[in-house]
Amino acid sequence: MRRRRYVQLLGGGSSLSAAGCTEQLGATTEREPSRASLTLATATTAYDSGLLDELVPGFEATFETTVKSLVRGTGASLRTARDGDCDVVLVHARSLEDEFLRAGHGVNRRRLMVNDFVLVGPGDDPAGVAGRSPVEAFRAIVDEEVPFLSRGDNSGTHIRERQVWEAAGVTPSGAWYRETGQGMGDTLTTAEQTGAYTLSDRGTFLAVSRDGPLAVHVAGGLDDPPSLLRNEYAVIPVNPARYDSAYALAMAFVGYLTGPGQSAIEAFRVSGERAFHPAGVSPRPNFEQYVPGDWPTEES
Repeated sequence: MRRRRYVQLLGGGSSLSAAGCTEQLGATTEREPSRASLTLATATTAYDSGLLDELVPGFEATFETTVKSLVRGTGASLRTARDGDCDVVLVHARSLEDEFLRAGHGVNRRRLMVNDFVLVGPGDDPAGVAGRSPVEAFRAIVDEEVPFLSRGDNSGTHIRERQVWEAAGVTPSGAWYRETGQGMGDTLTTAEQTGAYTLSDRGTFLAVSRDGPLAVHVAGGLDDPPSLLRNEYAVIPVNPARYDSAYALAMAFVGYLTGPGQSAIEAFRVSGERAFHPAGVSPRPNFEQYVPGDWPTEES
């Protein structure tokens, strides 16, 4: 009952709560009490898949606020937060998240959902990658010098692509390897037009290219993908002690996504197929998710 009353109070007076909480936590500039909005910097994959269109309206209605979404790759989203231009980020590259947390730019990281990275390419599979492991598939693309498109934008998908190349012992170069510098949706469209392979998240592929000429040749599955294909998303508020942020609203957003939003993530479908697996609730909470993965402990 007390928890429900707290949510009602926060929802009914979000702008005032945001201002008061920020002031108490030592922000350098006092926020105007009339500001009742949240700025989210988000990975393109969460937007291109259509998932945010399912999650954001429910939050806005519950807390009587508005959300402005800045859509960009994970690296650019975290840079936006470091520049003080957003209140919360939704990202999917743990190595970049760890740097962000270690530097004190963000607090209270919460795991949100998981899907898998998929290697997609022309339906006739000219490199013969279908059914291979990610490392074997990437090596086959090199051996055959079949066109491969990289996002090249320091996004979560680009970070994972580089990790697979490293695991394969390959530094990709040559005319067969190109960087688009674009988001996932645009990169998939270019791959369709040029007959290239690319690494995508499952959700964006289903939303953009499911009925096109590209096919999924290597995938890990949603429920328990292998480490090289596991794609974990997290939501992180910016540090209110360092930035003038709508911290109370950011934490309300975290609570909504890891609470009521989990059922929406589970129910979300693209062309009838599941695109994400909710991961914000667990009977055995992993409290290390709040801090960088290599953070020292008392035992270390």
